[in-house]
Amino acid sequence: MIVTNKWASGKKTLRYHNGRAAQESVFGELKSQSQMDYIAVRGLLGNQLYMLAAVLSHNLNRELQMETRVPDRSTTEKRAPLWIFEELRSLRHRLIQRAGRFTNPQGNLTLTMSANESVKLGLLEYLEAFQEAA
Repeated sequence: MIVTNKWASGKKTLRYHNGRAAQESVFGELKSQSQMDYIAVRGLLGNQLYMLAAVLSHNLNRELQMETRVPDRSTTEKRAPLWIFEELRSLRHRLIQRAGRFTNPQGNLTLTMSANESVKLGLLEYLEAFQEAA
């Protein structure tokens, strides 16, 4: 039984209701990959700040992907997201958790990493999208 104030046929209302999976997966991703299921400190303010940082990192990940990619699908009755997002864990492993070190050649601080073409292309894709937006 579904109780709603949505003005639509029963079939469309059911499809709309069944489209909640995308929202539920966001909560699941926040808990598993942004440590939203963790209580960082004893104080309320500290935990609120910790939660805010987790949500901001999640939203930054999504915004980064939306700025650099075209939508993967159009609007559906289930209200599925237009983009098929890469999870924060995958992005973190692919681009961020890489061996590297800061060097200082000719007085310029430089991040030196191993020569990995896929990582280079991924980082350049994001940097170029931000340069175009600016």
